[in-house]
Amino acid sequence: MPASCTGARLLVGALVRHGVDHVFCLPGESFLGVLDALRDAPGVRVVTCRHEGGAAMMAEADAKLTQRPGVAMVTRGPGAANAIAGLFVAKHDSTPLVLFVGLPPRALAGRGAFQEIELERLFAPLAKYVAVIDRAERVPELVARAFATASAGRPGPVVLGLPEDMQAESASVEGVEPMPVARAAPDPSAVAEIVARLERAERPLAIVGGGGWTAAATDALVEFASMWAIPVASAFRRQDFLDNTHACYAGHLGLALDPKLAERVKSADLVLALGTRLGEVTTSRYTLLDAPDPRQTLIHLHADAEELGRVYRTALAVVASSGPALAALAAVRPRRKPVRRAWLHEAHADYLAHSTPGPERAMLDLAHVVAGLNKVLPADAIVTNGAGNYAAWVNRYCRYRSFGSQLAPTSGSMGYGLPAAIAAKLRAPERVVVAWAGDGCFQISQQELATAAQEGAAVILLVVNNSSYGTIRMHQEKIFPGRIVATELVNPDFVALARAYGLYAERVEETRGFPAAFVRARASGGPALIELKTAIEAISPSQTLSTLRGAKRRGRRAAL
Repeated sequence: MPASCTGARLLVGALVRHGVDHVFCLPGESFLGVLDALRDAPGVRVVTCRHEGGAAMMAEADAKLTQRPGVAMVTRGPGAANAIAGLFVAKHDSTPLVLFVGLPPRALAGRGAFQEIELERLFAPLAKYVAVIDRAERVPELVARAFATASAGRPGPVVLGLPEDMQAESASVEGVEPMPVARAAPDPSAVAEIVARLERAERPLAIVGGGGWTAAATDALVEFASMWAIPVASAFRRQDFLDNTHACYAGHLGLALDPKLAERVKSADLVLALGTRLGEVTTSRYTLLDAPDPRQTLIHLHADAEELGRVYRTALAVVASSGPALAALAAVRPRRKPVRRAWLHEAHADYLAHSTPGPERAMLDLAHVVAGLNKVLPADAIVTNGAGNYAAWVNRYCRYRSFGSQLAPTSGSMGYGLPAAIAAKLRAPERVVVAWAGDGCFQISQQELATAAQEGAAVILLVVNNSSYGTIRMHQEKIFPGRIVATELVNPDFVALARAYGLYAERVEETRGFPAAFVRARASGGPALIELKTAIEAISPSQTLSTLRGAKRRGRRAAL
């Protein structure tokens, strides 16, 4: 008979059993029992965050790097509500995450007790599974289920509630070993049909994305694409699934899409979608492939059967996880050498041209700043960003060299870059971690600078300051040119703010000043911030405010 333990200690024991070594939290009195048990947990680092959204985003980023469920803990009511931002990222990015929420004592449930919240109703649209652990004896069972559910099929977030008194309740129960994660392999007949169609195709194109990828899957992708001479385009913000300098890499199906890549997708006679849901951004609002009937022959492989046929009618739909699918495809050799080298060469050449900056356009040109970083960052450097127009420069000009080098939300969540960078640096302190944020994006999570300082996470944060919510300003200028409402920002002194948190910080206003500033930031040995002062006129890599307004005026004249 196992010794009697409290629910809190059973929970922490289950976390250790499942390999958890980082817990991101904002402490609350509703889970003090668990915090006390974590104090004695071997090898578990408890990271104290400044906002529950930041804690959940850190857990999500950590999961992306480890391919294991990230763990966050928050208190009831407002704490749970604040964590939704991170769960939203995990759902849309198909990332396994387990969120633990402290709750009022069980006897008070349903009475509208202080900060009481109905977890099932709050999180049902976002989480794969929501449950309240109502008895201590069920802790090992439900934790094992949570971890298995978060990782199975299309990965995603799971939420478990922890009533205060359950944490103090004692039970004698055996621990539950981690459940193996089921990975769907493609049927041999499906592999044979894919191969037959590839052999007949003249202009095939692969699109890779989704969750559940591993370094082994990317290795198999390299072998498969090289063997079959297939250009590979990455889905939105999945640019690290293939070394961007590889001859098969065709570019990024994201915002501010390269027109040549868009035309390449449209003119392909076969599209092989591997792991990606083929969402709105990846398909340019469902225009690169016509919905519901694409002109191209579409073969769609995804771990979740419900994603197949959701938007597009496919020539072949295959339920398969990306790793087993690519391993099976890479094991089949073409019967004859593919004769589409020109198609492949042009795709990569177009990508290189699109991701190479032209002449400098401003005192501080973000294109040249990003391109300069490509020359000095090691291949395994991790680059993070949140949402905003500044990210268009990052996603266009940054060349990701290895799997796990990009942390960016496909959900378009502001405030993600800094929390993600902190989690990355704590997970891989030997790697260089660079976080990008706009001035508006940064101020969503700027309080996590305190977390970076406290934890000694030596991230380098680049804050692009154009005194505006740039993305919204761009759309505002397109639709209502010159009529500015709610998009201008009066910002603090970001350098002084960072220094107040104990960071190294400086401001750069010219492109030529950035390389030396970056060297100084790295040499500081701790977290650092570089403010990049840019002009709002340069609203995107390919447009200015003046050209946007001019295009609108020309459109009005044409309508008349």
